[in-house]
Amino acid sequence: MIYELRTYTTPPGMAPQLAKYSSEIGRPIRGDDYGKLEGYWLTEIGPLNQVMHLWSYEDLNDRQAKRAALGKNTRWRDEFLPKAGPLILRQDIRLMAPVRPLAPPSSDGNVYEYRYYRCKTGKAAEFANNLKEGMAVRERHSKNAGLWISIAGQPNEVSHLWVYESLNQRADERAASAADPGWRAVLAKNGPLLEEMSAILMLPTASSPMR
Repeated sequence: MIYELRTYTTPPGMAPQLAKYSSEIGRPIRGDDYGKLEGYWLTEIGPLNQVMHLWSYEDLNDRQAKRAALGKNTRWRDEFLPKAGPLILRQDIRLMAPVRPLAPPSSDGNVYEYRYYRCKTGKAAEFANNLKEGMAVRERHSKNAGLWISIAGQPNEVSHLWVYESLNQRADERAASAADPGWRAVLAKNGPLLEEMSAILMLPTASSPMR
């Protein structure tokens, strides 16, 4: 299984319109026949005017075949792309291998945090393994939905997706995890492996499977 995280940047204020076109036009056309949609979000804190959508495929060959087939879909070309294309200023993708199974929440109305860390050269696997081993400690405080190593887009990158009921809960749970001796031990191992840390807070759209 591989995952593709696509980030589309729009003109100011137009990300909700792009998400609307995706929900009302794009989803009925493509369904999950050209890759399975796992989540669709609008960025709330961090880079703004962006939509982020997560897709899963069996492998790289499956992704290539399904994206080629989507490009030949006349409804996709004639109905969706003419609407969505003018709203997209930039497209970025990450192809990612899962370190642990995707674990969508069962509840709706959540806030999501996508954290992506650039590790020292050759240290991403070690960092991800330490994080995986420490996840039971970290999940005392909040739920992890995904943990990946990037295989294309950005080398030496580990990313992880967290689920919170609200921004206030996020602040409380992150403070609690920072004070947890077990989690502090994980941070002590992983800190020297890091070069750079970034995070984006996202809100799910109406058509997102992860809500």
